[in-house]
Amino acid sequence: MKFIVERDPLIDAVNWVARSLSSRPIQTALLGIKIEVSDGITLTGSDLETSTKAIIKADIQEKGTVLVPGRLLAEIARSLPAKPISFVLDGTRVLVSAGSAKFTLPTLPVNEYPQLPALPNTAGEIDSDTFATAVNQVAIAAGRDDSLPTLTGVHIEINKNTITLAATDRYRLAVKEISWAPKDSNIETQTLLRARTLSDAAKSLSGSAKVTFALSPNESNEKLVGFISEEKTMTSRTLDGTFPPFRHLLPSEATAEAIIEVAPLLDSVRRVALVTDKTVPLRLSFANNNLHLEAGAGDDAQATENIDINYKGEEINIAFNPTFLTDGLQAINSPFVHIAFTGDKKPAVLTGKSEPGGAINNNYKYLLMPMRYTS
Repeated sequence: MKFIVERDPLIDAVNWVARSLSSRPIQTALLGIKIEVSDGITLTGSDLETSTKAIIKADIQEKGTVLVPGRLLAEIARSLPAKPISFVLDGTRVLVSAGSAKFTLPTLPVNEYPQLPALPNTAGEIDSDTFATAVNQVAIAAGRDDSLPTLTGVHIEINKNTITLAATDRYRLAVKEISWAPKDSNIETQTLLRARTLSDAAKSLSGSAKVTFALSPNESNEKLVGFISEEKTMTSRTLDGTFPPFRHLLPSEATAEAIIEVAPLLDSVRRVALVTDKTVPLRLSFANNNLHLEAGAGDDAQATENIDINYKGEEINIAFNPTFLTDGLQAINSPFVHIAFTGDKKPAVLTGKSEPGGAINNNYKYLLMPMRYTS
């Protein structure tokens, strides 16, 4: 095996493939990135739950296949000077060089590398930027407690030409609807994929114009989701379990509504929250076109601030986790936020607006549970 490759494409490919490597795999071979050299260079990595592949062009002088320590290869590739990189298999070692920098990599037994699942059937395409934005808006609400694996995932529900993404950690719920181009115009299915995996796919595939979805048939024993771009692919096993029903949590009516410019609100929330932490609520009072923010009490540090807002409805005194509120305000991706209330002790729903008197953007909703506090 012998080839020469440009540095930047190699770094991009190795970083992508290394995402699926486990630090403590169940077998030693899974520490490696497999490099297959034929008409092009194919790099593969896997932890048996998620598998990633990348294809790059190279000046190929000898074909072959080799398995090298993946994280070490990634570190070496990033450290090399901006010059063409040469790979040469010499016995049981791979010589890697760029300019005057030279490394010798040990190899792992390539025959012990497991047979990875093939990509499932293509289901349709979606604009990569649309996909990345939607995933970022929803994944922030996914749980991080692995003892509740169902809540660490993003629920993906496909209904013909609409995809609904939803995630919750029990304290907030994010729901996003996007359009896509399905291969079967009558497709209806749903799946649950780990939020971290979905975020990695969205971020790394955003360089392509389109992302292709691939899904295992409903009757298949092996539940897989695949993402395909021009030069990268990811295949991931879905999470077991059923995502909790969520649509009934989104109220259809409100007893009070606020319309606030996002940028100054974010600034105020961050300032007042300086005296809190994640366990201390940020208290908000809405009344008479005014929002009063307050945090801290007693002998602790305290902060208050007032903002002029557009408000109608009953007076609302409510408290939120400041980090979760900040996440939601950033995720709506709009100049103005519309906050709908149904009571002091009930969840509020954040949606975006382009201008104060404009229509509400209902394709993204961020529901936030209130925190208890003593006045």
